Amino acid sequence: MTATVVDIGTLITRDRNLRSGRPIIAGTATSVRRIAVLYKQGNNAEEIARLMTHLSIAQVYAALTYYHANRAEIDTDLAEEQAAYEQLAELHYKNLNTKT
Repeated sequence: MTATVVDIGTLITRDRNLRSGRPIIAGTATSVRRIAVLYKQGNNAEEIARLMTHLSIAQVYAALTYYHANRAEIDTDLAEEQAAYEQLAELHYKNLNTKT
């Protein structure tokens, strides 16, 4: 029986039509950012694989490897998203207060 060899360089990809071209796990729409968020929340690779049942442990490790190799890019992206969320939440809160 011959083992299947996987080129780890094929596990993470980008597609302009998915997740705004951000890195995703190949064959899925799951972003590396999503895996990074779960990791930053304190989950390890095995826990993430249990939460994301459509992913293999190899895919989770590939996403975590990509995150660690490109941490500045992913963390900056997450910080920008958080700032945009907070700005929208503040605007929404102000709009609610002006209506009452």
